[in-house]
Amino acid sequence: MFPLVLILGVGLASSDVGVFKYALPLVVLGWLLSVYHNLLYIGFIPEALQPCGAGPSCAKADLNLLGFISIPLLSFSAFTALAIILVTKIGRKK
Repeated sequence: MFPLVLILGVGLASSDVGVFKYALPLVVLGWLLSVYHNLLYIGFIPEALQPCGAGPSCAKADLNLLGFISIPLLSFSAFTALAIILVTKIGRKK
């Protein structure tokens, strides 16, 4: 997500409307990774296939906002919102 700040910021500063085409692949990749992380988090992926090794677990529920909002869910929501905005913006250009 951090490169998107730079890419979209430069596009906004230079009024480059084509920046949405450059940002969309990063958003899709981030969305896919967030889906995978959510599947790990909710326990859908078996423990034998989990890449978590030494250190903090990527499937452990350490922080929940309001009791149900997890960091992987926030990531999924942010990438989904960005994808909708970018696809809508690209669709308006044509």
